[in-house]
Amino acid sequence: MSHPSLQNATGPLPAVNRRMFMMTTAAGAGAAASAGASAAAEAGSAAPGPGTGARETRVTINGRPHELKLEPRASLLDVLREQIGLTGAKKGCDHGQCGACTVHVDGRRVASCLTLAVKTDGCAVTTIEGIESPEGLLHPMQQAFVDHDALQCGYCTPGQIMAAIACVREGHATSDAQIREYMSGNICRCGAYAGILEAIREAAPHVRRMDSRMEGSRHA
Repeated sequence: MSHPSLQNATGPLPAVNRRMFMMTTAAGAGAAASAGASAAAEAGSAAPGPGTGARETRVTINGRPHELKLEPRASLLDVLREQIGLTGAKKGCDHGQCGACTVHVDGRRVASCLTLAVKTDGCAVTTIEGIESPEGLLHPMQQAFVDHDALQCGYCTPGQIMAAIACVREGHATSDAQIREYMSGNICRCGAYAGILEAIREAAPHVRRMDSRMEGSRHA
């Protein structure tokens, strides 16, 4: 049985086969992609460039004042590593879950990957590079980590040490159970937890004495 040919106002429509259908579809998709790329390019050219909206931020890092122009969304970790050149704080999970990026802001431990750098305006930031003595001697907690072999690959160690110092200063290093609890936010994938516990236990009284001497000298 023959099918009547299709008609439009100007005459018969051409027969549609699979090849023609595929070619027409591909051409349409290409045109749509081209239009989308052009729109994206126009939007990109209108978007603010790097540095737009940068904020003046004055922060003291390891005792040295810095005047910085920072993007509002830049993390403290990225600024420390990429702008200041302090690479001791490590980028681990970048979600505040591993503790490798731990630093101190005004004496309190923070996950620097979750801390906006502009929020440290007027604050004092201390990283692992800033805890040795003026004479270049290791901090008691650093020395204890070495003595008790409390590290293997070493990637998490800067964050572990900064958290351990804070743990002692917060008064949370009075028992093994307490140390485990308040150090639980710092993950060691090598499993050096026994050495870390021993190091904190040994260093705690030295850290307390050192802090007492520093406090006394400030009030002298």
